[in-house]
Amino acid sequence: MRDSTGAVTTQRWRRIPMVTWLPRYQVTWLRGDLVAGAVVAALAVPQALGYASIAGAPVQVGLYAVPVALVAYAVFGSSRQLVVGPVSTVSVLSGSLLATFGVASTAQAASYTAALALGSGLVLVAAGFARVGWMAEFLSKPIVTGFVLGLTILVILNELPHLLGVPSPEGLVVERVGALGSSLTQGEADLVTVAVSAAALVALFGGAWLVAAFPWGLLVLIGSLASSAALDLQARGVEVVGDVPRGVPTPGIPAVATGDLVQLLTAGAALALVGLAEGLSAARLFAGRGDYRIDADQELVASGAANVASGLFGGLGVAGSLSKTAAVSDARGRSQVAGLVAAVLALVVIVAIAPALSVLPRAVLSAIVVNAVWKLMDFPALRRYALVRRNDIVAAVVAAAGVLALGPLYGLLLAVAGSVLGLVFRSSRVEVEVMGKVPHEKAAWGSIRNHEERSTYPGVLVLRVDVPIFWVTAAPVLDSVLALVDAAPGTRALVLDVEATNQMDTTSADALADMLTALRHRDVDLYLVRVMWPVRGALRRSGLLADLGEDHLWHSISQGVRQARRMHDLVDLPAHDGTPFQDEPLEPDHEEHIAARHPGPAPHKLGPNPNSNQDGDTPIAPDERSP
Repeated sequence: MRDSTGAVTTQRWRRIPMVTWLPRYQVTWLRGDLVAGAVVAALAVPQALGYASIAGAPVQVGLYAVPVALVAYAVFGSSRQLVVGPVSTVSVLSGSLLATFGVASTAQAASYTAALALGSGLVLVAAGFARVGWMAEFLSKPIVTGFVLGLTILVILNELPHLLGVPSPEGLVVERVGALGSSLTQGEADLVTVAVSAAALVALFGGAWLVAAFPWGLLVLIGSLASSAALDLQARGVEVVGDVPRGVPTPGIPAVATGDLVQLLTAGAALALVGLAEGLSAARLFAGRGDYRIDADQELVASGAANVASGLFGGLGVAGSLSKTAAVSDARGRSQVAGLVAAVLALVVIVAIAPALSVLPRAVLSAIVVNAVWKLMDFPALRRYALVRRNDIVAAVVAAAGVLALGPLYGLLLAVAGSVLGLVFRSSRVEVEVMGKVPHEKAAWGSIRNHEERSTYPGVLVLRVDVPIFWVTAAPVLDSVLALVDAAPGTRALVLDVEATNQMDTTSADALADMLTALRHRDVDLYLVRVMWPVRGALRRSGLLADLGEDHLWHSISQGVRQARRMHDLVDLPAHDGTPFQDEPLEPDHEEHIAARHPGPAPHKLGPNPNSNQDGDTPIAPDERSP
C-alpha cells in the first residue's frame, strides 16, 4: 500500500519535480551549492546587462529576468544543474524580432521584449503539456553548432561599433562590415573608448587564460564602474549605460498593441525554438555526466515557466545556459539549490546596487558580451563534422550562412527545413540486399555482396530491406524487390526480411499488397520474416495478412527458407555451390496441411511460444545479423 501511495504521489507531482527532490536534499550538498550559486550570480549579472543591450532593450530588462527565471526553473525543471537565464542566442534573436515591430521608445522596447518572453513561455508550456518534446530532435548538433556560429558572428559584429566608439551601421552583414572598415580607415574611432575596450578584453580573455575559474566578468564590472566614476569617462566622450532603476518591478502583462499580438506569439514560438535548442543540449550533456535523466517534455514546461515569469516581471527571454551550467558543475553544485542561491544574490543586486550601474561604460558591456560568446564558436566541432559525415558539415554551414544572410529566425528555419529535406531524402534511398547463408554457422544469413562464399538456394530468393518501409520508401522498395526477382529467373519463392520496419502505414501496407499481386503474376510465393508485432497488426488490419496467410510469416530467415523449400518441393536441391541446406530443427507446431504434404516435424509458425516476448516475437539471435 505504501508503494502504491508513493507512486500516486509521484505521478501527481510529476509536473512539479521540486516537490520530489527537495525533501531528499542532503545537507552535505549545501556547501557546493552555495559556492556554485555565488559563481552563477557573478557570471549572470554582468552578462544579463550585456544580453539586454544585445536585445535592444534597457539593461534592467536583463537583470529582471535573472532571479525569476532561476526560481521558476528550480521549481519545474527536471535537470539538477541546468542554469536558466538570459543567453546570447535568445538575446540576439529577440533583438532581431524586436526590430520588426518598429518600436519608437525605450519603454516600448522593454514592453515588447517582455512580451516576446511571455509569448515564448506560453508556446513552450503548451508544447510541454502536448508532449511534443520529440520535435526538438530536428535541431541536430550540426545545425545548432552552425546556428550558434552565425549568431556569434552577428553578436560580435553588433558590438564592434561600441568597442570602437563609432556609430552602428545599418543594412546587410556585408554592408555593415564595409561601413565599419570605412570608419576605421577614416580615423573615426574614439581613442578613449578603444582604450577602455582593450583593457576590458585583455582582463577578460587574459584572466580566463590564467585562472579559468575566477569570475573575471564581475571583477571587470566592478573595476570599470570605479574607473568610470573616478575618471568621469562619460565627460571624455565614452558612452555609458545610463539610468538603471532600483527595485523589482511589479508583475503585469506587457503593454503592447492589440494588432501585434498574433505576430508576437509567432515570434515567441521562434524564440522558444532557439532557446530550446541550447537549453536541451546543455541539460542532456550534464545529465549524462551526472548519471541521471531528464524529461524533454518537462523541460519544455520548465523553460516555458521561466519565460512566462520573466515576461510578467518585465524581463528578457531566457533559456538554459551551457556556460553557466558548466560553472555550476565545476563548482560542484549538486542541485537547483545553487540556482535559488544565485536568484537571491541577483535580487540583492537589483534592489540595492542597480543605480550604481548607470556609469558603466557601454564598451565594457560589449567586451563582456564578446567574451561570453567567443567560446561558442566551436571550430573543432566543425572539423569533426567534416571528418565524420559530409552532410553534417553542410548542415552546419547552411545554418551559419543562413543566419548571416537572412537573420537568426529565417536562418534557423532554413537549416531546419534543410535537415528535414535531408532526412526525407536519405529515407527514400532504399537498400535491398540479396542474402545468402553464412558457411559454418547454423542460422546466420548475410548479404552476398562482397561475400561469394555465402550460399543461395535454387528457387528461393532471400532479400533484406535495410530501411524502414513507410510512405516515402514504399514505392522504391516495391520497385527494387521486383527488379531483383526479375533478375533471378527460376525464383519460386521470395523470403523478404522486414526487420528494419517497426511501424507500418496504409501506404506501405498497400505497397506490400501490390508486391504480393505482382509476385503472384510471376508465379512467385511471398514469405515475410522477422516481422515486428506492430507491423503484423497493421498487416492484419489492412487485410493483407488474411490474403498472404499466417503460414507465410516466420521468426527467422532460416525457418522461412525451410518453409518455402518444403512448400515448393525444393528440399532436396543443394545450394548453387553444391552445399546441402542445413539448419536448426523445425519446432513442432500444428500445421496439419504442411504435415500432410511433407511427413515429419511440422514447421514452427510465427506466434507465441515459451521463449518469445509478450508480443509473440522470438528475439532475433545475434548470429542471424550480418554486416
